[in-house]
Amino acid sequence: MDGGITFGEALANVFLYMGELAFRLVPGTVASLTGTDISGTGPIPIGLTPITEPITTASIIEFLEKTSSPERYDALVSGWGQFVAISMVISLLLMSVIIYCFVRIRQVRHMEHMKFRAAAHPVAKQDVPRTQLRWAKILEQAQSDSEQHWRLAILEADIMLNELLDLRGYKGDTMADKLKQVERADFNSIDDAWEAHKVRNTIAHEGASYQINNREARRIISLYEKIFREFKIIE
Repeated sequence: MDGGITFGEALANVFLYMGELAFRLVPGTVASLTGTDISGTGPIPIGLTPITEPITTASIIEFLEKTSSPERYDALVSGWGQFVAISMVISLLLMSVIIYCFVRIRQVRHMEHMKFRAAAHPVAKQDVPRTQLRWAKILEQAQSDSEQHWRLAILEADIMLNELLDLRGYKGDTMADKLKQVERADFNSIDDAWEAHKVRNTIAHEGASYQINNREARRIISLYEKIFREFKIIE
């Protein structure tokens, strides 16, 4: 719009005002307070005489008006609104950066905590022979001719997966909550885990109405096997 001021011009005015404040108004105020020529080049300018009474917060504007030249005081008044507006914008941006950094630090610390916890409870300390027996039983059921056994094999393999996630330090009320916390860099077979768990949920929720054949059952068990071999749960 004609007659308006652009953001660049406003920003330039703010920096100009800050320069006036830092290099003219503040030194001039100090000279008035001390009654000296802080430049060291000559006598005290006219009007910059030392004060004999304290300056209060309420009277600082009046004091600056009396001790500053009209041009400097006008620059202070005209530039103050722009200075406050842009300062608020910059403050909000910096606050957003601080909040983002705080959230990321908490996330990093949470992941480090889970890794330290997993390191403190390695798989080697678990009952490996018992785990091998469980897995052998799952394979036996998956290779049988009974559809009921296939279902039980998938359900038991999913229980082992849930225990693995607990061992790795993932927390949640459901398996899905734990899987959502997994970083792909730490869990190469995460897609297999999701696929196998979805089939398990279908079996658990639909029961006998969900038809599954031996080939599909073995495929799902092979997904669990890939996960367990990645984390050396089975050999």
